[in-house]
Amino acid sequence: MEDYESLLKKAEEELPEQVLGKERFEIEKIVGHLEGNKTVLVNLKKIAKDLRRDENHLLKYLLRELATPGKYVRDRTILGTKVAASTINKKIKKYASEFVYCSECSKPDTSLIEEKGVIYLKCSACGAKKPVKNI
Repeated sequence: MEDYESLLKKAEEELPEQVLGKERFEIEKIVGHLEGNKTVLVNLKKIAKDLRRDENHLLKYLLRELATPGKYVRDRTILGTKVAASTINKKIKKYASEFVYCSECSKPDTSLIEEKGVIYLKCSACGAKKPVKNI
């Protein structure tokens, strides 16, 4: 009979690579460039879609956090000032921790629901529901 360690090693070898590699939900890094004194982002709408959140909700949050004007122009996002990609990525991570990840089980399987004027983050994995701040 095989010992526990060799059985564990065998099981690990048979796992699909994506299970071993990284977490199942990863936020894409922002892609953009500077045009004069403006910052142009090309994948913010895709990131919002990946997070399963309204693109306008994400944009409104970023504009408030970065203290800059901005808007969507077709598929691109134009911010009124120069902003480093690392700063935008940090703010998107912060958005995800506030409005995407469940505070109880840390899974991203959540949705924003509104009841009596209060917005809640509802988790479909564990059933937790907590109010989130308005933007």
